[in-house]
Amino acid sequence: MALIHWQPWQEIEVLRRQFDQLFDELTPVTTPAANQATWAPAVELATTENDVTVRVALPGIDAKDLDVQISRDTVAISGEYRQENKTESAQFFRSEFRYGNFRRVVKLPFAVQNDKAQADFSNGVLTLTLPRIEAERPKVVKLNLTSAAETTPAIAQHSEAETASTDSAPPAPDTGDVWTENT
Repeated sequence: MALIHWQPWQEIEVLRRQFDQLFDELTPVTTPAANQATWAPAVELATTENDVTVRVALPGIDAKDLDVQISRDTVAISGEYRQENKTESAQFFRSEFRYGNFRRVVKLPFAVQNDKAQADFSNGVLTLTLPRIEAERPKVVKLNLTSAAETTPAIAQHSEAETASTDSAPPAPDTGDVWTENT
């Protein structure tokens, strides 16, 4: 009678593989819940001084299956992944592809002119170029500053003249500059 060296961990591994195989056979991958799982394409936003560029990764989808809607501050992309080769005789052993409808709404960092949008769809990437609204562009205003020593006498002189006679003071200029009265 030969003695066999018993390896408990090897037996547990064999048991684990048998359970995995059993559960794989009992639960198919393409259950209705798996087909209805939400999926959203990857999005990339880039901004410049004049526009925002939205890139959406949509590999394997046709342009005719896409719907793109652009409002002042959002972009909505929806579409459908269609199964190409539907044959009645083929039964899938495993399919990890997702088919069906999807929708992705992207909030833009600033308001855009949606009527001047440009789109390009090539190599499975949708690229939208959306120009910024003129009023939304940052404006740089240069202010002329004077030192505190220069403005203090003018303010003091203006205060004295104002208390002496309010009727003789000319209207203040619209430029925001410091002004003095000549009396």
